[in-house]
Amino acid sequence: MLQDFKKRFFISLAITVPVLILSPMIQTFFGFDLTFPGSFLLLFALSSFVYFYGGWPFLKGLKKELAERVPGMMTLIAVAISVAYFYSSAVVFGLPGKFFFWELVTLIDIMLLGHWVEMRSVMGASKALEELAKIMPSEAHLIKDGEVEDVEIEVLTKGDVVMVRPGEKVPVDGTVLEGKSSVNESLLTGESKPVSKEEGSEVIGGSMNGEGSLVVEVVKTGKETYISQVIDLVNTAQESRSRTQDLADRAAFFLTLTALSVGAITLAAWLHYSRDLVFAIERAVTVMVITCPHALGLAIPLVVAVSTSLAANSGLLVRERQSFERAREIEAVVFDKTGTLTRGEFGVTDVIPLSEVSEEDVLRLAASLESRSEHSLARGVVNGAKDRSIDLLEVESFDSIPGTGVQGEVGGRSLKVTSPGYLERLGIEIEDRRIQEAEEDGKTVVFLLEDEQPIGALALGDSVRAESKEAVSRLKSMGLKCMMLTGDNRYVAEEVTRELGLDEFFAEVLPDQKAEKIREVQERYIVAMVGDGVNDAPALAQADVGVAIGAGTDVAVETADIVLVRNDPRDVASIIRLSKKTYSKMLQNLLWATGYNAFAIPLAAGILYGHGILLSPAVGAVLMSMSTIIVAVNAKLLKMD
Repeated sequence: MLQDFKKRFFISLAITVPVLILSPMIQTFFGFDLTFPGSFLLLFALSSFVYFYGGWPFLKGLKKELAERVPGMMTLIAVAISVAYFYSSAVVFGLPGKFFFWELVTLIDIMLLGHWVEMRSVMGASKALEELAKIMPSEAHLIKDGEVEDVEIEVLTKGDVVMVRPGEKVPVDGTVLEGKSSVNESLLTGESKPVSKEEGSEVIGGSMNGEGSLVVEVVKTGKETYISQVIDLVNTAQESRSRTQDLADRAAFFLTLTALSVGAITLAAWLHYSRDLVFAIERAVTVMVITCPHALGLAIPLVVAVSTSLAANSGLLVRERQSFERAREIEAVVFDKTGTLTRGEFGVTDVIPLSEVSEEDVLRLAASLESRSEHSLARGVVNGAKDRSIDLLEVESFDSIPGTGVQGEVGGRSLKVTSPGYLERLGIEIEDRRIQEAEEDGKTVVFLLEDEQPIGALALGDSVRAESKEAVSRLKSMGLKCMMLTGDNRYVAEEVTRELGLDEFFAEVLPDQKAEKIREVQERYIVAMVGDGVNDAPALAQADVGVAIGAGTDVAVETADIVLVRNDPRDVASIIRLSKKTYSKMLQNLLWATGYNAFAIPLAAGILYGHGILLSPAVGAVLMSMSTIIVAVNAKLLKMD
């Protein structure tokens, strides 16, 4: 459709040049004469081509709008160009009057340009479903008769057994038969902590396996899988999303009624008072052509193009214009937690010595050992030491303990960094208020052991981003409610809510529940959802405005209406302010465009004819051009804060 408008515009524009040169009114205005036998027939032929070829989208739109009984911009344009074409054609073949061919072709050119500009700024249909499908690996390691064979995912059936090696994506929804590991499900469920998996545990296709191997029995395939259900949720929410009616269509509806009614009244009035059919028809046609100003066709698209460009230069990618326009009405902003309000990475929040070892030594020893591991918690420990400028030591005899932790020798000391479950298996109980408080706050606690005895503990948490507090503050100063929606546990959600001063939070929410929670909030407010993960995709699609953090997954980005390229939640406030400014400019441009009509239509109808004042088509064209210039300049004046 975009390429079709572009092609029709340039071809019609090329034909417009000879039409203008052959038009008597243009020749008179510029003081030259170019007439020859058959020149009017050539003018008719060229104009006919532009009318039927360039005007076809509007004629087709007229049919559709009338069939749906919602006349709008297409109806107004089609009526104006049709009246101009058929009247001018009648003049060519003998009816006394003036040609409107040049107005006809320039009007079609401007309207094609306006629709092309608009569609170009809006185009970029969502690729969310494609991106969701990409999450799944294409192959699986099928175990059959004791042999491991690589097969396509599609050939797997319920009851098949597959192997998932360290660092690979889990290919199916299934149940662990053998092995221990930790699996990162944050993109799918929103749970920021890797989830331990052992015999009997359920795994989700698309999640990332950690350091251990797993043998998994296939439980779900095809449409039954978790990721397929997420795809269906996204698809359903996208199809059911409400659409705001375009401002220009509303203006066009009233102008269509005005054009038809005033045109008919003008014709009837002049027939009654002057009984001059030719003059009456010319007045009526002038009214109906002038009623559709060029400016109206550009009033909205120009503002859209300027605001889209401004947004892009500021790191705000507008993918869905109607939702962007509605952002001005947002009453509540619901944030995802992990990766949006928080960093989505583990960091050391507490170092707890459990013996004579200092805090610095606990962190140094633990980080030295964890430096050899690829686990996300291990990276958090190592980064914690780097943040404190603590030098690490050499590690020998390093080995991982699947599903439990790591072990090795550091400076001749036999050390382990393990989960609390390892201590339970050793029968070791630790009563320490600091550890209890960390666990109550939803933090992950790991223990440093020397010769099987705990000498320290580290609490790790997903830290709140520095920009998040300012983002929430800006939105609340604008009178908006700020909420959080997360798959994490209630303790973590409460801590983040307190720290940021959020109004509400929803914790331990799965993706299908996230979409439902957004629907619940929509019963009270007009809602924007801000997220970055696969688990946010249904909620982003369901919200009135979906905003994706640009550093998030492709799925979130493709599902959202607006993308924050700079990965900064403070830009949510910027996009809302820009939406309000854009809407204000649209209203201003519509007032300029339609204000022209309020002035020109009565004069074109001849209301002041008795005083010697009659708006000629030439003067009408000048006013039309001035209106267009004003609209263009006003659109360019749109600025970001």
